[in-house]
Amino acid sequence: MTSKQRAKLRAMANSLETIMQIGKGGVTEQTYKAVEEALLARELIKIRVLENSLYTAKEAAAEIAENVGCDVVQVLGTRITLYKPNPKKPVINLDD
Repeated sequence: MTSKQRAKLRAMANSLETIMQIGKGGVTEQTYKAVEEALLARELIKIRVLENSLYTAKEAAAEIAENVGCDVVQVLGTRITLYKPNPKKPVINLDD
């Protein structure tokens, strides 16, 4: 992913609501499954890492990206923005 594409995704993510939270339970198989389903439906999602989590936002983002196969667009404070194009019907076009 180029920096221009990443910038476009960051701009699109500004208006997104956080759809998931990672708390003291941490990053589990259920988390991976939920993230994968959300990415399949939306392609671009925001996750919040709560203060009581055992993970920092960067650690959680790296672990999720590695296991789900998505791109980390941005980690800002406690918020993670992830992107994975839908293999069948991509909605977001990054070729502009």
